[in-house]
Amino acid sequence: MDHNSDNSQKKTVIPQHPACDAAEGTDTAFPVNPVTDAENLAWEEVSTEHIVQDEWIDFRRSIYRFPDGSVFEPYYSYSRRDYVVIVASDEEGNYLCVRQFRQGIREVTTEFPAGGIERTDGREYRRGRDQSAAEDALDAAKRELLEETGYVSGKWTHLLTVPANATLADNYAHIFRAQDCRREGTQNLDETEFLNVRPYSAADIEEMIRQGGFQQAVHIMAWLLAGRH
Repeated sequence: MDHNSDNSQKKTVIPQHPACDAAEGTDTAFPVNPVTDAENLAWEEVSTEHIVQDEWIDFRRSIYRFPDGSVFEPYYSYSRRDYVVIVASDEEGNYLCVRQFRQGIREVTTEFPAGGIERTDGREYRRGRDQSAAEDALDAAKRELLEETGYVSGKWTHLLTVPANATLADNYAHIFRAQDCRREGTQNLDETEFLNVRPYSAADIEEMIRQGGFQQAVHIMAWLLAGRH
């Protein structure tokens, strides 16, 4: 199943409340895709508890009503910041990658330069679709490339903006291609960043992907998209 699996989860059936019909078509924090809504596939949020809600993350436990009227709980989801991924190549045609420790899998990974889109409202994440306090995605990509690698580029292409994890989260990944990158400075890392820059050929990256050594799913997608442009 796509939703969380846990022995404590319960699925029950309770009558549809009349207010559900009245709510259709109203603006919500997380608008329903109109195609999905027309197909009667959307879940209704019955209630939500914010387990952790600070400047870094909004981690929620919710109860949802399914289209058949049954109710499922608990469903866990979270809000985190939107981010950028940059497929960057230098003037020699090598691709700029970074090596750093990722605590989720407890391994040092090879991946493309990437980082969070900064905000001016004191939070790491947005509420719903409000982007008014967010840094421009291209500006964020240029900043992250320079900070992580010391390189700049005058040739940028936006490849795709896609949900980072549509099942559990509401943040987006903005994928960019940067070509003919040249060194203009040194790294300027955040206090929690410890990473090394490594140039790789296209063949190197293809081999790492085949061998499971390029461990970020969105970054592999970015590589495939870059190959089409």
